[in-house]
Amino acid sequence: MRRRDRLYAWVRRHPLVPDAAIALGLFLTVVVFSAAAYDPGWAHLTLGAVMCAALVFRRMRPVESFAVLVGCGLVQWATGLQLTPSGIILLIGLYAVSAYGSRWASRGGLAAGFLGVVLATARDYPPSDQEAFVASFVALSAVVVGAWAMGDVRRVRQAYVAELVERAHQAERERDQRAQLAAAEERSRIAREMHDVVAHNLSVIVVQADGGRYAGDHDPQAALDALKTIGDTGRGALAEMRRLLGVLRSADDADGGSVRPQPGLGSLPELVTSVRQAGLPVDLDVTGPPRPLAPGPSLAVYRVIQEALTNALKHAGPAARATVALVFGADRLTAQVSDDGRGAAAHDDGLGQGLAGMRERMTMYGGTVTAGPVTGGGWRVDLDLPYGDKE
Repeated sequence: MRRRDRLYAWVRRHPLVPDAAIALGLFLTVVVFSAAAYDPGWAHLTLGAVMCAALVFRRMRPVESFAVLVGCGLVQWATGLQLTPSGIILLIGLYAVSAYGSRWASRGGLAAGFLGVVLATARDYPPSDQEAFVASFVALSAVVVGAWAMGDVRRVRQAYVAELVERAHQAERERDQRAQLAAAEERSRIAREMHDVVAHNLSVIVVQADGGRYAGDHDPQAALDALKTIGDTGRGALAEMRRLLGVLRSADDADGGSVRPQPGLGSLPELVTSVRQAGLPVDLDVTGPPRPLAPGPSLAVYRVIQEALTNALKHAGPAARATVALVFGADRLTAQVSDDGRGAAAHDDGLGQGLAGMRERMTMYGGTVTAGPVTGGGWRVDLDLPYGDKE
């Protein structure tokens, strides 16, 4: 089974090879050997060779290939050459343009097929013989419709399979995104827990240090006890921090244990590139001379833009485009992340706290974040951050 799958995959990657073999076989069997009874001349053999050569490109260039076949058929009919079994080549071309061409090309191929039926019937049967004319027209029309229908069924099936594959890829991307969001939420919980641990232990250390300093003049033993408490509390805090950091690193450093710096404004091109590779076209526009920000605000701006692009990737739709516009003003940085997708109905799903997280990050540094639908369709996130020394 696997060998057959590999062979099928190879044929799909190199369609010219099997199509050339089929065209050669048709030339030898249909044009040369089977047509010998019609006593073909050089003109007929030449037309047959051209038609078989056009079949080589029936999958890569179905419209052009079928156009060559139709042209050869018209030349054959106009010059009075005998319509030998090479007519099967026209049916194969009709199947190919229906299966591999666009919808308009498929319909055009069917119309060309009916034109060929009319011309062939009018040539072979005089109008006076109406019964033979009608019988031939019906029989040839059935053959043409059958070839076209088989190609159309294959085209619909291929489109359905492609849609299923795209849905599977989308489901995988959404699953990975949910896993990343869950991991980020867990890291946020651990960070809050770490903050509580450190704040509590530092408070104990400060109180013990103040008490030991005042007790040192009158009761040296109390000062020693305070120092012992400070040491025990500090060691406990360090052990707790190591444990919590170990949980964080177990997920972040699974690929090699390297510790990477936090991203910032300088990492936006890599972020835009990764979103493009995930399937959402993104344009990055920077206005004004870039101004360096402190690591805290720079990280906050990066996370807001990352969250906005992630939402656009998840909800904007398959044909949407996004734009990231940064403006470095005289006293503030503004950013706008917009898309032309499905708008509020998709983004406002009530499943996440992305907007609240954006606002919390910006509030820490005196900035603001607003989000909402765009008139005419789409979604936009606006960020405003005054320059300052806050971190």
